[in-house]
Amino acid sequence: MENKILKDLCFAPEKGGLFYKEVRYLLIRPEVLVTFQKEIEKELGERADRILFKSGFQGGSLSSKRYQEVFNFSHEEIVRFMIEMGPQIGWGRFELERYDPGNKDLSVKVHHSPFAEAYGPSRTPVCHFIRGVLSGMATVVFKKETEITEILCLAKGDPFCKFELA
Repeated sequence: MENKILKDLCFAPEKGGLFYKEVRYLLIRPEVLVTFQKEIEKELGERADRILFKSGFQGGSLSSKRYQEVFNFSHEEIVRFMIEMGPQIGWGRFELERYDPGNKDLSVKVHHSPFAEAYGPSRTPVCHFIRGVLSGMATVVFKKETEITEILCLAKGDPFCKFELA
């Protein structure tokens, strides 16, 4: 599979940044984000999950709006593009299980989530960034406030992570 995102990623030395279609991206090890996650979980408990979710939500909604503006993507094209982009930027192998715009229904599997793998064993789901990104995307696509739930998580011992509309 060709990595179209990586192929079109540009380095702007004067800004010290990586850009895809004029949108800045950042390369960071999953362990760095997971260390941040675990530290705020120690301080804030379950409130930390919400902060991580909202951070992902911001990215998912901003990206979805940007792809709509720049590429003139339909809602379905936004979903398919973001599902294809996930693995190309290292977020695991995304699999669109269900997308039904009429019923505002969405289900996505993620194999090898870097967040779950870096987190290690957990009693609860840990992929709050992915859940947030998918929720932000779904909010733009379905034109209503939407929250995705992580019903399976690799960190809990499940074979993959699975996200569904709440």
